[in-house]
Amino acid sequence: MTLQSPDTAVPTLMGRSSSHFTRIVRVFAAETRTAHTLHVVRDLMSSDVKDYGGNPALRIPTWKTEQGSWFGALNICRELCRRASNPPRVVWPEDLTEPLPANAQELILQAMSTEVSLVMAKAGGASEGGAHPAKQRQSLLNMLAWLEENTPAALAALPRERDLSFLEVSLYCLVMHLEFRGVLSMAPYAALNAFCQRFGTRASIAETAFQFDP
Repeated sequence: MTLQSPDTAVPTLMGRSSSHFTRIVRVFAAETRTAHTLHVVRDLMSSDVKDYGGNPALRIPTWKTEQGSWFGALNICRELCRRASNPPRVVWPEDLTEPLPANAQELILQAMSTEVSLVMAKAGGASEGGAHPAKQRQSLLNMLAWLEENTPAALAALPRERDLSFLEVSLYCLVMHLEFRGVLSMAPYAALNAFCQRFGTRASIAETAFQFDP
């Protein structure tokens, strides 16, 4: 990974190595060869804004630089590419002008948020048998079934002239995180697993494997 110039402070990524939203940023940082340090947010139950790098939403990730802070994975990834010395050709969500890939991107992000809600509810001791958790879990299953059926066509609709797409990175992080956190077994999802096997050969993926921070 190339370092920034000596007169520029290395940015700080506030997040967790076990977070799929954080991993999206880490993948883009690896793809753009952006040096940074990881500040682990230890307590996701904290209601102190300072623990999240000033993010009033009390969420990760946050990207802190001398110029200021950026909140959220997509926001941060855009900044990484803006400042890259050799920016990759990225397909962003607004470039998805056909229903299939646009809906795939929307459902990927919805599924990621739904998974977070389920994990946090369980960590907080909430009952898994209530009506709302049951609806969230069914929503997640519905979204994954849709993605399993439609991902191959959605990926085929992406521009060929690309180095990377936010859709691919976020989809990979979602699928691998569901298995990593034991939220769902991904064994029945052949198309999603096939995509992850292909996309998982990238160096940026090997550099950013999920793990629980010590």
